[in-house]
Amino acid sequence: MSKGIPTELGTENVGTLLRKYAVPAIIAMTASSLYNIVDSIFIGQGVGPYAISGFAITFPFMNLAAAFGSLIGVGASTLSSVLLGQKDYDNAKRVLGNVVVLNLIMGGLFSLISLLFLDNILYFFGASENTLPYAKEYMVIILAGNIVTHMYLGLNALLRSSGHPKQAMAATILTVVLNCILDPLFIFVFDMGIAGAAWATVLSQLVALVWLLRTFSDKNELIHFQKGIFRLRKKIVVDSLAIGLAPFLMNAVSCFVVIFINRQLLKYGGDLSVGAYGIVNRYVFLFMMIVMGFTQGMQPIAGYNYGARQYKRVKEVLFKTIKWGMLVMTTSFVVGMLIPKTVVSAFTSDPDLIEKAAKGVRIIVIAFPLIGINLVTSNFFQSIGKPKRSIFLSLSRQLIFLSPLLYILPLIMGESGVWWSFAISDLISTVVASLLLYQFLKTFNHEQTA
Repeated sequence: MSKGIPTELGTENVGTLLRKYAVPAIIAMTASSLYNIVDSIFIGQGVGPYAISGFAITFPFMNLAAAFGSLIGVGASTLSSVLLGQKDYDNAKRVLGNVVVLNLIMGGLFSLISLLFLDNILYFFGASENTLPYAKEYMVIILAGNIVTHMYLGLNALLRSSGHPKQAMAATILTVVLNCILDPLFIFVFDMGIAGAAWATVLSQLVALVWLLRTFSDKNELIHFQKGIFRLRKKIVVDSLAIGLAPFLMNAVSCFVVIFINRQLLKYGGDLSVGAYGIVNRYVFLFMMIVMGFTQGMQPIAGYNYGARQYKRVKEVLFKTIKWGMLVMTTSFVVGMLIPKTVVSAFTSDPDLIEKAAKGVRIIVIAFPLIGINLVTSNFFQSIGKPKRSIFLSLSRQLIFLSPLLYILPLIMGESGVWWSFAISDLISTVVASLLLYQFLKTFNHEQTA
């Protein structure tokens, strides 16, 4: 039998499967968040508070790049899981080839357009005269390596969905380890400043990409490179983009929301407030990535069993993932409320920046014990190929609830209003997600008994 046929997804105990697939994904996603945290720590401690504020200005760029990457990678990996569940191996191979071509096209166009208008874009994102030089120096290098980033993320998602979660985890850990080695070397030893962090990121991903390309070149793998799979096929492209539209919109909207956040913080608090958000964002990102690790572990299990019409197993993995998601975010709440200054002090020694960031952490985590429901539900709908519901949940949290609050509350509360906007929108969106999931499960139960 060829390697990688994931028949266990339809037969093995669901709890065992979730641990098997989620633990590597959690390690990978935690490593991915540490990747960004390490950059922030070395930039904050090694370059200075304005550098970390400039780095925070680049977050919308990173979100937008991730949006285009997820449009292809997440959609294709979900489609691949469903095809494998249907035992349609030929089309699963074609998905691999189409991912490579689409990433080359989209990654190249994104870099070219962004580099042409970089200064104007960064000013729009909330840069000032103090922070623009740092943000620009970082993004020129990141954008030059954008195709590498897109290809690495897309192929790693496919590797995970084709029954190789440990190998996908290993690729991510490889980038983190290399980044942790290269960051201090480039920033402190070679005195490259914020550019050193950018070079460390791109070179680390390049090494992992080479390893992934070699893995998919192995003819013993069920899903591997071969002639004929690189021609773009309309159905694969359309289906992948349709499924990937939900995470794309989530990341794209997140990009514009972060721009609005940066501009509001700059208006009501100044450059250091933007830097404070950069620190808070990294703390929050760590725990959310752990939850995303659970949802990535859930994705192939839910997708395969939904394709195989084993609906009881689909529901079981959903509820187990929600339970773990809520536990993780509750941990984030406890840490954020009890020791916020200890957390933010890792990123900077500037007392004003520490004070601002600690205040932000305490407010932003207030609703965290509940938002595991929202995070898991949105990704569940995506995993079973129901993009409309996933899109609605993704958009409602940030666009319908958060954005208006970001405008209204600072008028009343000043800088604090920006932070409170997160907590209130999280509470509202969790209620909406719970109602939508309840409504879907009623229909789902009917399908199961029909």
